[in-house]
Amino acid sequence: MKDNKMHEDYYYYDIVRKNIKKYRTREGITQQELADRIDVSMHYISQIESGTKNKYFTLIVIGRIADVLSIDIRQLFDEN
Repeated sequence: MKDNKMHEDYYYYDIVRKNIKKYRTREGITQQELADRIDVSMHYISQIESGTKNKYFTLIVIGRIADVLSIDIRQLFDEN
C-alpha cells in the first residue's frame, strides 16, 4: 500500500496566498486594484496574502484572481 502523507491544514492556502502575491506584484497590480477588479475589499486581499492571518477564501475568489492576473488557476497551486 502506498504511504499517503497528509499535509498540514493550511498547506494549500499558504501556497495559493504566496502565488497570488507573486503574480500580482509581477503584473504591477496593487492590492486595491486587484480587490476592485474582483469586487472585494482591499482588506480582504491583504488578509489573503498575509501569512500571519488564517483567512479562508473560496475557489470562486481564486478563479476571479486568476482571471484578473491572466493566468491558469493551476498556477496558483504550483509549489515552485
